[in-house]
Amino acid sequence: MKIILSLVLTILLTNCSGNNMKPIDFKDQKPRLIIEEYLSGNIKAWGILQNRSGKVIRQFSADLNGKWNGKQLILDEKFYWSDGENQTRQWKITKIDEHNYAGTAGDVVGTAKGYSYGPAFKFEYVLLVPVKGRKIKITSDDWIFLQDEKIAINRATMTKFGIKVAELTVFFLSLIHISEPTRPRLSSYAVFCLKK
Repeated sequence: MKIILSLVLTILLTNCSGNNMKPIDFKDQKPRLIIEEYLSGNIKAWGILQNRSGKVIRQFSADLNGKWNGKQLILDEKFYWSDGENQTRQWKITKIDEHNYAGTAGDVVGTAKGYSYGPAFKFEYVLLVPVKGRKIKITSDDWIFLQDEKIAINRATMTKFGIKVAELTVFFLSLIHISEPTRPRLSSYAVFCLKK
């Protein structure tokens, strides 16, 4: 019994201590990521999904197209999973002020909260993820880090009841800054889905 209690306490402490990284920690760093600018136009993405033990369970490529109207970013995403599944999502992301954003999507519960400082953008939301014929709520702690005008890296941690269930890593390539002769045909972004 003591061993079980010790294990439970260890898990709770590990997950509750969590990652104390905050968007404002990056306020003085460069390059500056302005999410509505970077995600406007066509983006190509590639990603892997890992389970809680770190095993890669799915891979995907994705095409994204974003349109900014001065107040809201409409982001259309198409995902092509290595197991043959295809998914789509449309984000509507509203800029509240220089550092704060709000977003909605069809499979997101309520409103996502976004925070932008320096090269970092953090997106917090609850996603409805299909698992074995039903949908479960998964909390996503989603970070995007701009590397240069073309490249960004996305790292998302997904939790259920405060316990990590999966991690997502995504590489983004903006096609806007690539010359026409070398531009790939596809464009994109990312999402995640636990293996059915």
